Amino acid sequence: MLPLNLVIVRHGESEGNIANRRSRKGDNSDFTPEFLNRHSTKLRLTDKGKVQAKMAGDWLKSQGLDRFDGYYVSEYTRAVETAALLDLPDADWNMDFQLRERDHGQVDMLANSTRKEQFQRYMRLRQQHLLYAPWPDGESIPEICDRLRTNILSTLHREMADKQVIIVSHGGLMQAFRIILEHMTADTYHTVESENQKWFKIGNCQVIHYTRVNPNDPMEVLPHLGWVRSVNPYDPTFAGHDWQPIVRKKYTNAELLALAERSKRLVNE
Repeated sequence: MLPLNLVIVRHGESEGNIANRRSRKGDNSDFTPEFLNRHSTKLRLTDKGKVQAKMAGDWLKSQGLDRFDGYYVSEYTRAVETAALLDLPDADWNMDFQLRERDHGQVDMLANSTRKEQFQRYMRLRQQHLLYAPWPDGESIPEICDRLRTNILSTLHREMADKQVIIVSHGGLMQAFRIILEHMTADTYHTVESENQKWFKIGNCQVIHYTRVNPNDPMEVLPHLGWVRSVNPYDPTFAGHDWQPIVRKKYTNAELLALAERSKRLVNE
């Protein structure tokens, strides 16, 4: 059984976020030899990122989410820095490298134009399906899901049932958490991600809160996570949604056939 409440926080804005954002606009000036000679695990928060982390901590406290039984954080510097700046009282953090960001393989720390130039085949695969396409020599989303199921969720089931848990990690990991915990299909993920749907976006210091306790009726406690909300304390208009139930979709035979018919058949006897 999973925790009663599971709170997952993305790290604040990092040096890499700024460099990549500028690079997508054609400005690669941040990709200096010194910048490229540093492993991506060592990227620091920007001043804005520090403010975001402090605001996320303030929001958690305002929601009564200031004390937990389990505190888990990625070993990456930007996540460690964020966890500390949440300033949760008496926090006792466990650093876990299984909470690391998605492995970007050969494209890690590369400017956007270089990625597009050197990895054209990958970019085509990404257009075909965002979930299944792995980074070159890196991870796909399903591989992250496997990592979370095997190493993180199993630990929470075993050690944190009926307790309160907070995790500070990364955007790619949080997407994988959503896919698993909200029973999202691969095609649904591809659609919401490619369309940049606001409810699914994960900004810096985005907070995703899962609970087994009905937000409208505290007497109702499910044996599984039943509700989820997503909040961006720094900019509430950027992304997120209020409490919504987690629906475990089941399919009839007719619905399965309708899904199959969406794909055009090109070869036949």
